[in-house]
Amino acid sequence: MGLLSRMTTLLMADAHGVVDAVEDRALLLKQHVREAESDLNRKRARLEALQSEEKSLLEASKRFAEERKRADEDASLALGGDKEDLARFAIKRLLALGRRMEHVERRTKRVKEEQKELHATLERQEEELEELRARVKSFLLRAEADETELQFLDPVVEDEDIEIELLRRKTAATKGES
Repeated sequence: MGLLSRMTTLLMADAHGVVDAVEDRALLLKQHVREAESDLNRKRARLEALQSEEKSLLEASKRFAEERKRADEDASLALGGDKEDLARFAIKRLLALGRRMEHVERRTKRVKEEQKELHATLERQEEELEELRARVKSFLLRAEADETELQFLDPVVEDEDIEIELLRRKTAATKGES
């Protein structure tokens, strides 16, 4: 095998190696984009769950407020009728409902705070994802252009080209001897 054909083989192998490396990077970049999208989707789902929970908590708060109002009226009625046993029962319900309402209010506050933080994170990460998509697209376009350029490194060497080069070298060798 001549030096020229070895060089051609080496250049072709190197060009194929570069293309393989670019394809590997492209696959990794696409995987990173998919993971970022998946992460955003999980956060969006979490935000929807928090919104649903907040709605349920607000409904529970209204229901407890109505029950508490009735329990307060029952306690007043029982005390007005000198029915201390019934008044104790109504007050016990009143206190339990008050504690439930406090719990619901604390949970509602935490849910709202988490929603606010998650919403801010989502906005920031959505912007970052768009930037990542743009950078990946740019990289892939550049890689595709580079790959097209690398295809020109795969020269076609005809037998006639080899014969002409061989004649040049023989001629140069015989001139060098004289």
